[in-house]
Amino acid sequence: MDTRSPDSAPRRALRAGAVLAIAAACAAGLVAVVNRYTEPRIAAVQRAQRVAELTAVMGGIAYDNDPLSDIVSVHDPELLGSEQPLLAHRVRLGEETVAVLVNAVAPDGYAGPVRLLVAVDAQGRLLGVRVLEHRETPGLGDLIDERRSRWIHGFDGRALDDPPRARWQVRKDGGDFDQFTGATVTPRAIVRAVRDALEYVARHHDELFGAAPASSGSGTP
Repeated sequence: MDTRSPDSAPRRALRAGAVLAIAAACAAGLVAVVNRYTEPRIAAVQRAQRVAELTAVMGGIAYDNDPLSDIVSVHDPELLGSEQPLLAHRVRLGEETVAVLVNAVAPDGYAGPVRLLVAVDAQGRLLGVRVLEHRETPGLGDLIDERRSRWIHGFDGRALDDPPRARWQVRKDGGDFDQFTGATVTPRAIVRAVRDALEYVARHHDELFGAAPASSGSGTP
């Protein structure tokens, strides 16, 4: 004879649902606690990576500010390759701005736009260039990436007049910069973008290398 209450099944279902709800609440609380303690560490790691990106392109120049937060908005679709405003990071030693690191875009890479970081000193000479983002073909167009080849270091020490404007091209076009076998489009685009970034810095030298405003350093990129 079955002596179980007729509502025992619904009660069991309610108990199971309550257990699941409690478990879900405990899990959510645990995740919140973990996030609370790991978010600062993750943010610190991400910041360190971004600082490393900036310092890697400076060529060992001495500085004592925080270039990651000492920023100014720049905008010139023709010379910087982007319809959206970009950032330039100021690099300072004491009260002197010794370099600027300008974000730029080569919009006509073979596989799409290529994001660049272009470091220029106060005399208008390139400290270095790095590719920040690209979608180029592995083993071919991706040789623009410093992790894949030394090609990007061919810009080190160059300036607007070094080489002369007519030679700011790949060798295939009569210029001074190498291209890759079977891949000319992207090197050609980057050479043009770097020269345009130098032109932008030259046109806006005073504002980029001027004294920092009182609020400088409070922004976040």
